[in-house]
Amino acid sequence: MTQAQRRVGLVLARASRVLGEEPYYHEFLEGLERVLTPAGVSVLVTVVTDREAESAVYERWAAEGRVDGVVLVDLAPDDSRVELIDRLGLPAVVLGAPSTASGLPTVWTDDAGWAQEAVRFLADRGHTVIAHISGPHTFAHTQLRQSGADAEASERGLTLVRSEGDYSYESGRLATAELLPRSPTAIVCDNDLMALAALDELRDRGLSVPTDVSVVAWDDSALCQLATPPLSAMSHDVGRIGELAGGALLDALAGKPPTVYEAPAAHIVARASTS
Repeated sequence: MTQAQRRVGLVLARASRVLGEEPYYHEFLEGLERVLTPAGVSVLVTVVTDREAESAVYERWAAEGRVDGVVLVDLAPDDSRVELIDRLGLPAVVLGAPSTASGLPTVWTDDAGWAQEAVRFLADRGHTVIAHISGPHTFAHTQLRQSGADAEASERGLTLVRSEGDYSYESGRLATAELLPRSPTAIVCDNDLMALAALDELRDRGLSVPTDVSVVAWDDSALCQLATPPLSAMSHDVGRIGELAGGALLDALAGKPPTVYEAPAAHIVARASTS
């Protein structure tokens, strides 16, 4: 490819309905393209059903020379995709914890620290039984969030109960229904869609937010601000994370040594869904 035709790839192993509804990757791609487009680099996005299909895409892209580099997301500890990308000779940037990257450039978000802040926020408001609706347990960032929440809950003597979702609205409703018999007075959801689902499930069960149960979302999108009641959220600049990933990709394409690029700190935005 010539300089003007360079292309990087992003493979998302998510249900298409989730990607269509969830704002996160739309905002991330906007930030990514703000940096890459002026440099003459386009972004090729492919959605697949599972990790095996994702690996097959990388194999095909490398064989056909379709992309000059890739962004890796949703990594697990000791993720085989890192070794695969190295074997294929594709420059890559990891969006996640440096521990998953095995020497690749990384855009790092402090998931453990942010989870601690979310639990601290609720503990300071008198909550002693807190539910956490997480993303898939295999993801490193889910494990980091759980460890951070556990550390803060242990330090404060709180009870933390959990259910696993897949970031979809449907999984948020199911997880909320599963957790309610354990009598949480607050629920932290790992994305905005699951938090909206929690609001609806609580409402359908005759429970008031925040009088009976408080709800906190991860990712402070417009969905959080327009919810009824508006959702308190762990807010971070997803567009800026995309920009950092774009800069990291340009450095990787230029052969620069791998670096950890730290995303701006997240913070809680308090709204009417918490008391």
